[in-house]
Amino acid sequence: MSSTFGDLLQQAEQLTADMDTGGELPRIDLNLHQLAEAGTRLWSRTSGTVSDSADVKASILLGSKGFDVPKLSEKLEQLDTTKTFEPLEPVRETDIQGFLRNERENAILSAIEEARKNTFSQSERHQWNCMESEWEKEKEKILNSLLGAGQETLGFPSEPEVFSTSSLSMQGRSALDAMELAYARQVYIHNESVLQGRQHDIVLGFLEIADKMDNKNVVDVWEFIENLKELQNNTGHPQKLRSSPDFQIKFLEKARNFFEKRYKTYVQETVYDNLQQSRLGGIPGTLNLIRSFLKVKLPQTFQGLEDGDVDGTPVWPLIYFCMRCGDPQAAMQVMDYVPQYLGEFKEFFKEYIHNKERRLSPSTESKVRLQYRRSIRTSHDPFKRAVYCLIGHCDLADNHQEIATKTDDYLWLKLSLVSVNQDTSSQDEMTLSQLQSLLLEQFGEAHFGAYQQPFLYFQVLFLTGQFEAAIEFLSRVEFFRSHAVHYAISLYEMGLLATSESIQAQPLTIEAGDPPPGRRLNFARLIMTYTRKFEMTDSREALQYFYLLRGIKRPHGEDLFKSCISELVLETREFEMLLGSLQPDGSRKPGCIDKFQKNKNDTQRIIEIVAKDTEEKGLFEESIKLYDLAKNNEKAIEILNKLLSQVVSTSGGNQSPRDRLQNLAVTIADRYRLLGHNASQSRISTFFLLLDLMQFFDLYHANQLDTALDVMQKLKLVPFSSETVEERVAAFRQYNDEIRRCLPDVLLASMNILFAKYKTTKSTGQSPLIDRRRDDGGQERFREILRRQARALITFAGLIPYRMPGDTNARLVQMEVLMN
Repeated sequence: MSSTFGDLLQQAEQLTADMDTGGELPRIDLNLHQLAEAGTRLWSRTSGTVSDSADVKASILLGSKGFDVPKLSEKLEQLDTTKTFEPLEPVRETDIQGFLRNERENAILSAIEEARKNTFSQSERHQWNCMESEWEKEKEKILNSLLGAGQETLGFPSEPEVFSTSSLSMQGRSALDAMELAYARQVYIHNESVLQGRQHDIVLGFLEIADKMDNKNVVDVWEFIENLKELQNNTGHPQKLRSSPDFQIKFLEKARNFFEKRYKTYVQETVYDNLQQSRLGGIPGTLNLIRSFLKVKLPQTFQGLEDGDVDGTPVWPLIYFCMRCGDPQAAMQVMDYVPQYLGEFKEFFKEYIHNKERRLSPSTESKVRLQYRRSIRTSHDPFKRAVYCLIGHCDLADNHQEIATKTDDYLWLKLSLVSVNQDTSSQDEMTLSQLQSLLLEQFGEAHFGAYQQPFLYFQVLFLTGQFEAAIEFLSRVEFFRSHAVHYAISLYEMGLLATSESIQAQPLTIEAGDPPPGRRLNFARLIMTYTRKFEMTDSREALQYFYLLRGIKRPHGEDLFKSCISELVLETREFEMLLGSLQPDGSRKPGCIDKFQKNKNDTQRIIEIVAKDTEEKGLFEESIKLYDLAKNNEKAIEILNKLLSQVVSTSGGNQSPRDRLQNLAVTIADRYRLLGHNASQSRISTFFLLLDLMQFFDLYHANQLDTALDVMQKLKLVPFSSETVEERVAAFRQYNDEIRRCLPDVLLASMNILFAKYKTTKSTGQSPLIDRRRDDGGQERFREILRRQARALITFAGLIPYRMPGDTNARLVQMEVLMN
């Protein structure tokens, strides 16, 4: 039936009319776009539509690849989640057996989780501890290789030195020069005396060396240290001792005497070099010497010198220079010539020189200060002002630049004005710590031109009691470093050097709580930095210096001397020379360290420390020898077994690792058989079995197959018959990991031997054209024996509880199949 467009139009109008006549639903006028939006909105509100759409899309995507999504969903829903390591949900049913089973599994899972967390925590902590320890050691090496924490190192040309020709002839083999070798010799003599319980004056030995040098400044400092021996400390608290009034009084006296003695020497040299002008004459004594000196050196520019003269020489310069040369009695003689000009000052001066502390009584000092403020301060005579300031401690800010033109003069004046009374708060008093702070902190290196005159700045600090800062500065100067190190050694042995509590500290540190100035020297770092120069060529001398560090502890508590020995051995590899060696009879030939240890157990402990450090560095062969040297046979065999198990199956060669280890193992085995050992039975059994396996593989690689097979059968490590399989499997469980690790290679080598023998019988057998009944010699029966032996090896390989390499089983099965 055909219909036209007119019919379709009539039917549409009829439908519209029918809809208008119905009153159940309202009429909605929407276009197609609005209808689509409304439909989408309604679809989104329907629950389950989105997931259904996702399922539809997943079915379309996975169905094209052959996956049945509904079945896959059913399988996922049926999975038993109780097999995971998540804590189980409590059983709600009244099933007692199920409840107990659930609780038991929860307890097991909780224990496993707790053990896992503890294991990870311990391993992480152990890792960080190892890394920290390793870093601390590396940091010490780095710090010791640096000289001054980023400060400039000064170099100076060598000065001529006077030594014997015998010492100079030793320089060809040594990194030390003649002076350093002489110093090292004195350190050796000192250590020998200490070890033998005898007293030895190391300062006197160093002073004898210094006397041979053409350097007066170095000799002067050694003489000053020689004078300090009277102040050496036996209490073990150098900071406390050096801050005590008694020590400071004696030290100031010795420091002033040092400058006075040196100035008097200068005066004598000046007079003797100008005899015509000085007109010395024959009268001995300081006064006549000073008069002659002033004829040469007193400038004519000094105007206004007061209170007359003595035979043409002004009074106050005579008094001042007599005091400057350390002879106050000569100054009293000057006052006797002109008593009418001095008034009460003569009595003041007499009291001053008779006081042990070179200090007036408070009442007399007040009178002197009053006179100074009233009249002396404005005097045009600089020598008179200086003398009044010296005896009355007046005007501490005045540096007396007219007469104190040299650094020695300035220091002598300041040391003479220092007050030992630590309780005073008067501005007219200056303590030793204030003077030290002035020189080191306010003036410092720039003021004294330290880089241009390093030894002068060193003396400024050293002679004012700042030993640590002085030595630290001088150690930065290449030419003077050896002197600085041995100055420090002398003070350290005398108990006067303040050392850092940590060997990882900076070269110079300030410790809170110490009396001012509170600076400490890192003595250990100073010694280790110095020895790094020559420890490779002069390890014996380095060992002597390390002995000075005995008793100093590292951060983890180990003795620094023992640690330095370990590092020295590892650096130089001089194992036998330093630690000794084992003789064929088992006795130990002493090494260099034996003389430093009275107890053999101490020596053995040092060797064990070196062995442990050697093992941590990965030098396993050396560590084996060291543990053996230390009589720690258990540890030596443990490491040796691990190394042997790695090379048992390899073929050896000249100087190969396998040959070295084998020779070492054979030597140790022969000695242990003859002299005994202290290793455990398990380790020693593994050790000898590894040696036997090495012999087996030597024969195997040499193609001596019959002998190799006989060795393996005697070892009873693998079965060669079905009756012994279970016995060998049970024995396998008792073997250590070192033996188990060799088993795959042992099985392959044994199977290769059987297969090679099988092929030999096949190649020498009768031709296939001949009747098998005529097969003479029992070759077929022999081949059957070989097949049974191969089958026993295959069975054994499958039964042992050990995961072998992936291709091992395949190769074993392949050869067994070829034999059948």
